[in-house]
Amino acid sequence: MNFAKLFASKRFRQLLVLLAAGGLTTMTGSVVTPVFPEIVRDLQLDRSWAGMLTSTHALTTALFTPVFGILADRVGKRTVMLPALLCYALFGVATIFMTTLPTLLLMRGLIGAASGAVAAATIGLLGTMYEGDERSRILGFATSAMTTAAIIFPLLGGWVGRNQWQHAFYLYLLGIPLMAIAALVFREEPRNTSGAGLSDTGGLLPVVRQPSVLMIYFFLAAAALVMQATVAYAPIYLKETIGADPALNGVVLGLRAAGAAVSSAVLASRLARRLNNRRGAIALGFCLMGLTIATIPSLTQIFVILPVAALFGAGFGIITPNLYDLLADQAPAELRASVLAIGTGFNSLGLFSAPLLLGPIWKNVGLPSVFYLAAAIALLVSLLSLQRGKGPEVRG
Repeated sequence: MNFAKLFASKRFRQLLVLLAAGGLTTMTGSVVTPVFPEIVRDLQLDRSWAGMLTSTHALTTALFTPVFGILADRVGKRTVMLPALLCYALFGVATIFMTTLPTLLLMRGLIGAASGAVAAATIGLLGTMYEGDERSRILGFATSAMTTAAIIFPLLGGWVGRNQWQHAFYLYLLGIPLMAIAALVFREEPRNTSGAGLSDTGGLLPVVRQPSVLMIYFFLAAAALVMQATVAYAPIYLKETIGADPALNGVVLGLRAAGAAVSSAVLASRLARRLNNRRGAIALGFCLMGLTIATIPSLTQIFVILPVAALFGAGFGIITPNLYDLLADQAPAELRASVLAIGTGFNSLGLFSAPLLLGPIWKNVGLPSVFYLAAAIALLVSLLSLQRGKGPEVRG
């Protein structure tokens, strides 16, 4: 392969920028997590509410991603993406100067909104620039890139903020050079490959009210909720049962993310073609997530825990690109950014709702019940996916 010729391709350079932007949206929450205990300690935050620092951005991302998706369809994805990257950087670094919980939550909310705008523009551009099997593969690469970022940025945030937690927030400044590069690479609004241009989004409501679209939105939220169950509660369980330290928990979470990255890039589209139905691949992914998370309360040997974590991540990696690909097929070309952005909003809503649903279960019933409930949700969604009928046949 001629890599010089490949890199010289305008489309390839644009794809790299979009993958980097997607990685930044993943970084939105992962920068806070490793330095969260230090923030609470140094600022003497109320422990009853301090946890909102790790989830407020997910709520505003869920609320604002659809709004910016609609705006992107009206004024152009490039027009939304460039100022959003700048706001992402400014709001992120401004957190350093906040010393009270209300002001911290305000900044976290604002950066979540900016992240939602970046996500809306990014997913809209990906849906606009590619069609058919190529779009399916590109969405798999995008999911893989974001999942890889979920491995890298917590480690990077912990390393940068190891001496002073404020230093971790300087990572948000990566949005500024990326904005400059995006302005050069996207000198004009990419045209939709189907030939459709920007148009009025008045037909959006009939599209998103379709039962098939609503079901996909529900699946995206459910996948995020089940994934968050392992991110938030598996480290606690492993610490209590086998005395796992932060390093070991990092390895387990890293394998989960690695499994998702590999399967989304390599398996998702191939499995859908092999099954001749993307819904079948989605059902298989949810089933894999459900079965593996259900085994967590019985796992006590690290040599078993590690492959189970990777299999769980693989299930998630199969699900996400196929859901977004199905969603893109349901949307008219001129409304694709809006429809996909709403899907991203539901994904963030699933992340935000996980502690609200599972936290009381942990407190009142115990950690094993958290994993059993998450497994039940995954297996129920797997069955629902199969009950949707034969579904759209896979292209090619």
